[in-house]
Amino acid sequence: MKVLVIGDSCEDVFNYGVCERLAPAAPVPVFVSKTKKYNKGMAGNVFKNLTSLGLECDIVTNTKEIVKTRFIDEMTNHMIMRLDSGEENLERIDNLHLIPFESYDAVVISDYNKGFLTEEDIEYISRKHSLVFLDTKKLLGDWAREINFIKINKPEFERTEHLISQKVWIKEKLIVTLGSAGCSYCGESFPVDKVEIKDLTGAGDTFLSALVREYLNSKDIRRSIEFANKCATVVVQQKGVNTIK
Repeated sequence: MKVLVIGDSCEDVFNYGVCERLAPAAPVPVFVSKTKKYNKGMAGNVFKNLTSLGLECDIVTNTKEIVKTRFIDEMTNHMIMRLDSGEENLERIDNLHLIPFESYDAVVISDYNKGFLTEEDIEYISRKHSLVFLDTKKLLGDWAREINFIKINKPEFERTEHLISQKVWIKEKLIVTLGSAGCSYCGESFPVDKVEIKDLTGAGDTFLSALVREYLNSKDIRRSIEFANKCATVVVQQKGVNTIK
């Protein structure tokens, strides 16, 4: 099976250290860095997970680097702050019409809404392939009508619910992840086992990747959701962004 990932990527940097005192000039913690961990994030993380799950995979993503640096207390794993850079004037996807969509068994759109993909781009992609999965930060609309499956999380759903509540076409497409409550699809709940959560970063990417892998194998969306839930549950028990194996 061969999959194409399209979307905006970043580098996730996890800067682990300690805060043992306040700065003398202002009541802010002094962060002393100890170790750093680097991972490909966003669409890059989807690509890594799909590859790790055994699929042949290509990616079309931004060339300008986005960096998300998280400063984390190494003892408690509490994030003190996140510093983002590189999002300004991110280039839009180029030569979309030259992509050989027919060469792939599925297309996965990982849209973090940084400017790499417009609604028109996503609509174009959905019309070029018969099996397209979408994870987006955009407010949903009729531009997503031809997408096969749309995965968003609970806050994203609440932001866009007023726009889609009367759209009948979306019912059998929309999968909403609910964190520790699992996810919902077509009014049905899919719970997950209770585990100790260490880091939620990248869990949505893992869920999407596992969903795609299992659906290509079984063509059963409910079975695919259950498999995706299990995979996401594994990665949230680890620090940082981790790839499912």
